[in-house]
Amino acid sequence: MTTSRKGKVPEGGNLSKLPSKRKVRDEDGPASEASKKSRVSIAELLSSQQSNDSNEGRQIGKGNGDVDKRGDKMDTKASPPARLSNKDMYTFTSKSAANNVVDLTGSPESQSHRRKTSFASPKIPFNPHQGPKKLVVKNLRTVPRIDPQQYFEQIWTQEDKALDAVFGNEKQPYSLEELYKGAENVCRQGKAAELYARLSRKCETFLTDTVRDKIRRDEGTSSDADVLQAFVNAWATWQKQLLTVRQIFYYLDQTFLLRSAENASITEMGLIKFRSCVFQDQLIKPKVLKGVVTLLDSDRKGSLGEKDTSLLRQAVDSLHEFSIYTSDFEPVLQSTTEGYFKTWRETEANKDDLAAYVNNCTDLLAREMSRCDFLTLDRSTRAQISDLFDEILVEQELDVLTSEDSILDLLEDDKYEELERLYTLLQRKSHGEKLAPTFGKYVETEGSMIVFDEKREPEMVVRLLDFKRRLDRYLKYSFRSNETLGNALHKAFELFINKTKKTQSNWDTDNNKPGEMIAKHVDLLLKGGVKAVPRLQTQKLDPSRLDEEHDFDEGAADEDAEINQHLSNALDLFRFVHGKAVFEAFYKKDLARRLLMGRSASFDAERNMLTRLKNECGAAFTHNLESMFKDMDLAREEMMSYNQLLDDRGAKPAGPDLHVNVLSAAAWPTYLDVAVNMPPDIAKVMADFETHYKAKHSGRKLSWKHSLAHCQVRARFPRGNKELVVSGFQAIVLLLFNDIPADKHLTYTEIRASSGLVDAELKRTLQSIACAKYQVLKKHPKGREINETDTFTFNAAFVDPKLRVKINQIQLKETKEENKETHQRVAADRHYETQAAIVRIMKSRKKIGHNDLIVEVIKATMSRGVLDQADIKRNIEKLIEKDYMEKEDGNSYSYVA
Repeated sequence: MTTSRKGKVPEGGNLSKLPSKRKVRDEDGPASEASKKSRVSIAELLSSQQSNDSNEGRQIGKGNGDVDKRGDKMDTKASPPARLSNKDMYTFTSKSAANNVVDLTGSPESQSHRRKTSFASPKIPFNPHQGPKKLVVKNLRTVPRIDPQQYFEQIWTQEDKALDAVFGNEKQPYSLEELYKGAENVCRQGKAAELYARLSRKCETFLTDTVRDKIRRDEGTSSDADVLQAFVNAWATWQKQLLTVRQIFYYLDQTFLLRSAENASITEMGLIKFRSCVFQDQLIKPKVLKGVVTLLDSDRKGSLGEKDTSLLRQAVDSLHEFSIYTSDFEPVLQSTTEGYFKTWRETEANKDDLAAYVNNCTDLLAREMSRCDFLTLDRSTRAQISDLFDEILVEQELDVLTSEDSILDLLEDDKYEELERLYTLLQRKSHGEKLAPTFGKYVETEGSMIVFDEKREPEMVVRLLDFKRRLDRYLKYSFRSNETLGNALHKAFELFINKTKKTQSNWDTDNNKPGEMIAKHVDLLLKGGVKAVPRLQTQKLDPSRLDEEHDFDEGAADEDAEINQHLSNALDLFRFVHGKAVFEAFYKKDLARRLLMGRSASFDAERNMLTRLKNECGAAFTHNLESMFKDMDLAREEMMSYNQLLDDRGAKPAGPDLHVNVLSAAAWPTYLDVAVNMPPDIAKVMADFETHYKAKHSGRKLSWKHSLAHCQVRARFPRGNKELVVSGFQAIVLLLFNDIPADKHLTYTEIRASSGLVDAELKRTLQSIACAKYQVLKKHPKGREINETDTFTFNAAFVDPKLRVKINQIQLKETKEENKETHQRVAADRHYETQAAIVRIMKSRKKIGHNDLIVEVIKATMSRGVLDQADIKRNIEKLIEKDYMEKEDGNSYSYVA
């Protein structure tokens, strides 16, 4: 058998002839000796190579078909071939080799034969200058032996049957691997576009003829929810079927469709087809959307079951997947929600009760937002629902939300949460500041009631502190520290606390009552601590403020820290008071009592309070107060020096011990001189000290203030001895009973003659030791009032568990006369200050109009309190009478030098 360079020839094939000059030898036969010895010229060699090139294009036919040797095309008239397996689907050929090119694609036999026929001529000597021969490797033949279109039709027949089984949920007639390979082979043959087109038409036909028609058949007799259920089920089934389809055509999806911008992937194609063929149907679409809205309405009414809840979530998810949520569903949902809000407002909102209304609205909004989260609705939907809520339930009901009477009721009932919700609703439309007028009116009204409540005047400061604490909580918690509401609070608080009214409590003056009561409240704290104000013990302190303002050692400073906390609260009220003069007068008087009687609960607290006042009002305000502390220090040093002098001289008297506080009259309050007959032994030690002081400080005059004196008296009672802490007047009265037997009595007249006290002072003193808690004397007859006919005896039955008994409490209490005197002095000082301010203004301006003068005077005296215009006018008239100024035409004044 003879072979060609292309490989083996099939049986029945014909072999083309070789050129005459090329010699062929059999595989088993030896080469002829003539070919070895003969020499071939270059021209003959080239002629032999051209002859070989002309033979390379010849093909071998098989069977009944003829093959074109130039086009390498198969004759389509040949009988159809047998079914080919995948590995036999391709046979490859290689083209002719060019000159000096070796073809490696042929079989070994053809390669050997080619070498024998091509190089049978004598060897050509190797010329190194010509270089190596070029080696080219050619691909195998890519032309299939079967017609591609025929193969495509065959594969599609299989794929079509498989798709019918998938859509019908039936068993597959072919394996998925076989189906996948078929689709892959078709794609490799360039039929991917046609395969995709047929697949798309197949899906569209199934969705239109089967899925859509099934839903439409049941639509006439089903509710909207039932149609929605059928739609959701069909979509879920289609998703599962589409997953199998994608597995079969995975190669198509990942090659052709992945690189194609015009064609969607199989999954996207399935979604688009379902949306266009099923959802966009004129009968199905409105039913589906209405079904979703129906389920939402049921959920809002609380009648949605667990099954329907799952259906609702699936429906919303499908709307998202179809990308028709915003275009088709949101407008329907917005319209439905608007109607629901309006209906709810009229039926369930309870607009007559503001507290119930804001609670219901807040709960409604919370439910709507929670539903949006649960159903994974878009942000745009949340925004639309929120806007509808704000417009329908807030903006359109602004009159209800800002009703003055309703808001005042909430404030009076301490409805902190309801007010916080009310503010939140209003602030959604930036209307939170509309609460400021009502809030300010409430503060002013309630505060004025506290300030002018004469029956509960002693509790004024504690009530104001409670009221301010409530207001601060409203501002911080309910109104979230809104600046406008905070300003309204401060203005209203400042307004009512500085209101003045001529009443019996301020002795018909315009003095500010809160200033006085704050001073007395501070006096109670510094004199007796927190225990002195029982209502303060129940108030919880803010530990953070303790750390901010004080630095005390642990353990020893607990009480001081608590006192300072309450002092800080009192100063918070003091800052609102314009007229500091009233506070200064009463605080100065009470401080003098505490210092002289030694009744301060904490000296550190006293100093701390003084520092606070200095920081708050300036050094001029506390100048006299600081001088009082200095006088006490100097007096202590003076007595130490005097006692040391007596010890050095050995002349210490055997009588009572004496301690004297020498005070400067300018810094201390003014005290009246009360005449009293001093016991001889006390009078002697007083005279000795006065002689010593005048000798040491020439030119100074001492004025003894017996009303401020206090002492300790040792008393012997049958049931035990006691130390009585009494005032100077009480001691003088008690010492009178040492000169008479225990069973004898003294009349009121005898006591008055012996003590030299005036009736008012004597009655007050006798009442404190014979009618009060500690009855050292017995009054005959018994009673609370002291009469001139009463008699008094020593109480031998007096008993008390304490060894040291304080009876001089009356000395620390302020009398009505002292209170009246203080108020009148403050009022007089204010008039003097006003007149001085008027004179200064007139001296600088020379001439000024009435209204301008009033404004200037108010500005000049603002630090001491706001003056009434009527008072300013009266002072102007007084200055005109004193010829400091004169009135001219045009309602103006001129200064008189």
